[in-house]
Amino acid sequence: MQIISYLCNMNGTKQQPLVTFILTYYNLPVQMLCECIDSILALSLRPFEREIIIVDDGSRVSPMNGLMQYGDEIIYVRQKNSGLSVARNKGIEMAQGIFLQFVDADDHLLPQAYEHCLEMIRQHSDIDMLMFDFTNTSTTQTSFHDTPVMTGSEYMLKNNIHASGCGYLFKRKTLSELRFTPGIWHEDEEFTPQLLIRAEHVCATDAKAYYYYKHKGSITTHDDEESKAKRFDDIRGVLDRLHYLCDRVPQIDRVALQRRVAQLTMDYIYQVIVQQRSQKALNACIDELSSKGLFPLPDRDYSQKYKWFRKMTNTRLGRAILLNTLPYLKRER
Repeated sequence: MQIISYLCNMNGTKQQPLVTFILTYYNLPVQMLCECIDSILALSLRPFEREIIIVDDGSRVSPMNGLMQYGDEIIYVRQKNSGLSVARNKGIEMAQGIFLQFVDADDHLLPQAYEHCLEMIRQHSDIDMLMFDFTNTSTTQTSFHDTPVMTGSEYMLKNNIHASGCGYLFKRKTLSELRFTPGIWHEDEEFTPQLLIRAEHVCATDAKAYYYYKHKGSITTHDDEESKAKRFDDIRGVLDRLHYLCDRVPQIDRVALQRRVAQLTMDYIYQVIVQQRSQKALNACIDELSSKGLFPLPDRDYSQKYKWFRKMTNTRLGRAILLNTLPYLKRER
């Protein structure tokens, strides 16, 4: 079943929404989805300025009964269970808005901070991508700090990015042919860097505009061996594809992507150490990365943490120390 709403202006012609919100839903309490929708409807966007697309990824029970109250405010589409990437791609293909915003159905937007984001894209029509912060606690901000506008490659070269696909607004036209890779976890890690190098005008704000709810069913909390193996397989695939792309883009984009690949490689080694806690597994990881030209990590001043980790992983003694300390330390966000 599908609900489709097309809002028209006084002349009867369809107006392009300013923002299309793409909500992905799968086996959640309907109340969570309603809270998510309500947080969007609470924004200052007029009905013709917003488009809300809900992609149900084949939930066991359709949320339709709980959504009837929204009438023409939403577009609802149900697909066979195919994963988050396919659901988001479906939303992209349906979207009509100038800007796109991904929202997971168990999360919601924080109106005061998100209004600041809307104000920025209204005042600066050249912005292709606006990155904002997120939180999992109740917070009220009264002031915000914004960065100067720069290219996406410049931004990625100067900053450690949060790759979450829900952490930014972006112009639909910036996508071109870019889509999420179906069937993988860590899809944001591959998608976001490629979106950034396509964006000519990027701005970031410290506005905590997105509330995320980390629940026990999240794939990041699955610790069975099959889930661990898939996470490692998928991140290796992301590394391979981004590394391959580095040699096929202009110089400024290449340098920015190389930084991101190095950081993802560092994180991959870290996860092998923390989750597998095995010298054999770590050696196999290092050998594989070396064969692909991803190790040793590049000698760059990306961050103090990066420089420290690079030095430690460059020697057998350093790796042994990491193997015997990192699994017992609480990781910082």
